[in-house]
Amino acid sequence: MPINVTMTLRQALRQLESEQGRIDRQIAAIRGALDGLAGPKSRGGHPRPSGSVRRRRRMSATTKRALSQRMKAYWAKRRAVGERRKAKGAKAK
Repeated sequence: MPINVTMTLRQALRQLESEQGRIDRQIAAIRGALDGLAGPKSRGGHPRPSGSVRRRRRMSATTKRALSQRMKAYWAKRRAVGERRKAKGAKAK
């Protein structure tokens, strides 16, 4: 009894294609469930389009320098306030 290779391959292909369809439906269902769990307020209040990549904004050297000066002034002021409070506490004792 000769084996019909073409017929066997076609039958295997049909079975695999039907299984692929079932798997694709399951994947879509799981993705839908995950999207529903994340909600619209995930990170920043707006849903991110699928496939998008968030990129960091780069700071120019001038902007970095200005930020550095502001932060140095901020922390110097905080240290000064802390030292004044410590000095008042030492005098009260």
